[in-house]
Amino acid sequence: MCMKLLLALPLLLLPTLAQAADISGVPKIREGDQITIGSSRIRLGGIDAPSVDQLCLDTKGERWTCGVAARDELIHHAADKTWTCHVSQVDRRGRSVARCQVDGEDIQQWMVKNGWALSYTRFSHDYDADEKAAREAKAGMWQGAFIAPWDWRIRNKKTAILGAAKPPESAHAILLASASGPVAPSPDCTIKGNVNSAGECIYHKPTSRWYAQIKMKVSKGTRWFCSVEEAEAAGCRETRR
Repeated sequence: MCMKLLLALPLLLLPTLAQAADISGVPKIREGDQITIGSSRIRLGGIDAPSVDQLCLDTKGERWTCGVAARDELIHHAADKTWTCHVSQVDRRGRSVARCQVDGEDIQQWMVKNGWALSYTRFSHDYDADEKAAREAKAGMWQGAFIAPWDWRIRNKKTAILGAAKPPESAHAILLASASGPVAPSPDCTIKGNVNSAGECIYHKPTSRWYAQIKMKVSKGTRWFCSVEEAEAAGCRETRR
C-alpha cells in the first residue's frame, strides 16, 4: 500500500507543477487582459481591462470603443516581442492566470499605469499605486468617463461612473450599452460578425450579399469588428456569399 502511494504522488503533483510552469513566446493579444501563447490561453492577473465590446466617453462626452483601444495599445506596445508569463493558477474557464513580463517590464503594471486597465482589487492590490498615478494623470480611460470593467459585466442603472470628465445626463445609457449592439460603435468598425447554425463565426463586410440581413443582437452572439484582421483573430471566417 505504501509503495502504491509513493508511486501515485508524482501523478498527483503534476497539475500543480504544470500550473506553476512559465509560459514563454510571442503572444496573440485578444483583449487588454487576455492573450494566447501557442495553445495556452492566459489571463493577465491582478488587472481588469475593458472588454472589446465596452464603450467609454471621451473628454467631449462622445462615445468611443475603449475596449478596442486598450487591446490595440497593448498590441502596439508589445505584441511582436517575446513574453514570459509566470503562472499562478488556472481559472474556472481553463485560462492560466499569470503575471507577464517583456524585456523585464511588468506588462500588467504598464497597462494600469497608462490607464488601459484597472487594479483588480478583488484579487490583488499590487497595482493600486499605478492606478492612482493613472487617475491623477488622466491617462487612457481616465481622461473621460467609464465604468469599471467588473461592474460593466453585471451593469445596471446604479453602476458608478469613473473618470475625470463630468458625464452628460445621457452617460449611463451610453456606458451601459455594448459596442456589439444594433449600431456600429464607430464609422471605422462596420464589419458584422455572427454565428451560423453550425456554430462557426462568420464575418460580413458591408459589400457582402447578406450584410443588411444580419441583425446585430448581443443575445445572438453578434459582434462588430473594425478590420478583417480583427475578425480573423477572433476565429471568424469570411462569408462565402
